[in-house]
Amino acid sequence: MHAAVARLDPVDAARIIREDATVDDHFRGILRQLITYMMEDPRTISSALDIIFIAKSIERIGDHAKNIPENLIYIVKGKDVRHIAIEQLEQEAFAPDR
Repeated sequence: MHAAVARLDPVDAARIIREDATVDDHFRGILRQLITYMMEDPRTISSALDIIFIAKSIERIGDHAKNIPENLIYIVKGKDVRHIAIEQLEQEAFAPDR
């Protein structure tokens, strides 16, 4: 991410934003797996909850890290891309400067 910010590169910023979806997918996978463990053996609930809180914290770090490239695109392109689909965000990032 440092290189994208240092170069004010909206294309790299869009790539970083897309990677947040991977972090979210991993979190959901961990959550599903831990729910299964807890249902199969209730003695794992305490440990599983600890792991869920850790996984959620990592997922939130990813969300915060995504905010940086979103702000970079706003600075470079003048477009607020926080609440749009990733495909539209990439179009904004790849569009030539006006």
